[in-house]
Amino acid sequence: MQNRITQLFNIKYPIIQAGMVWCSGWRLASAVSNAGGLGLIGAGSMSADVLREHIQKCKAATDKPFGVNLPLLYAHIDQHIQVLFDENIKIVFTSAGNPATYTSKLKEAGMTVVHVVSSTKFALKAQQAGVDAIVAEGFEAGGHNGREETTTLCLIPTVADAVSIPVIAAGGIGSGRAMVAAFALGALGVQIGSAFAVSEESSAHQIFKQRIVESVEGETILTLKQLTPVRLIKNAFYDQVKNAETNCASADELKIMLSKGRSKKGIFEGDLNEGELEIGQVSAQLNGIKPAAVILKDIWEEFESVRKNISE
Repeated sequence: MQNRITQLFNIKYPIIQAGMVWCSGWRLASAVSNAGGLGLIGAGSMSADVLREHIQKCKAATDKPFGVNLPLLYAHIDQHIQVLFDENIKIVFTSAGNPATYTSKLKEAGMTVVHVVSSTKFALKAQQAGVDAIVAEGFEAGGHNGREETTTLCLIPTVADAVSIPVIAAGGIGSGRAMVAAFALGALGVQIGSAFAVSEESSAHQIFKQRIVESVEGETILTLKQLTPVRLIKNAFYDQVKNAETNCASADELKIMLSKGRSKKGIFEGDLNEGELEIGQVSAQLNGIKPAAVILKDIWEEFESVRKNISE
């Protein structure tokens, strides 16, 4: 398939692997890119030096396009951007911040810039800032999310109607069937997180991966809306957060709870009780730990099959 997304990134399939904290290192990004999608290194859990190391290893592992996901909320953002300049990165997905702050600077350096949004309002602001495409991420998504709780089914068509640049759908997409639905709603590509979080190449802990594939419907919930909303699997840490919010804890008090490296503890170290277990609602549909190339192939083949059956 060739469309505006595959042409924008020079990739075979309009499937982007999300840049997930503690999951998306060079092994996963290169595996997805080698399979024909677009792999992203997740800079959110990395220092500048570690990011540089992952970029260099990814370059050695693939000759295909790959990019970096760059959350804008971290204090060391300027150091990350300098690494992107030094390493001549061509594709950047920004998130969790104002795209107007850095988009022009990134584009002046020759980068293709995509911004992640959770509402039509922010999609229009991102387009005005000059980004090349938008990831519209619905309420079902894992990790950080939108306060509006707009579902993918409602978000994608409104964003697609509002902007002229290409839209990539995210949130609750982990299969070819879901990808067909996203295209029917106006998306030209999909960004997939949870399904790749449990891949063999994901840098997440094996215990975390196994917990995801064992999860069932209703086990994740959006919380921490006073800070930056995040979807978590319910566990002892989630119970602590829920109790704190019920007792009207302040934003500062909640920050203290999170300052103990909770996401690293849960995702990277495999602490299923005291860790922050970030994952999307689609986790209930995932049933195995597979190579990233197999995951991508299965999604694409189901997409083609379902699309053909619908047209008949």
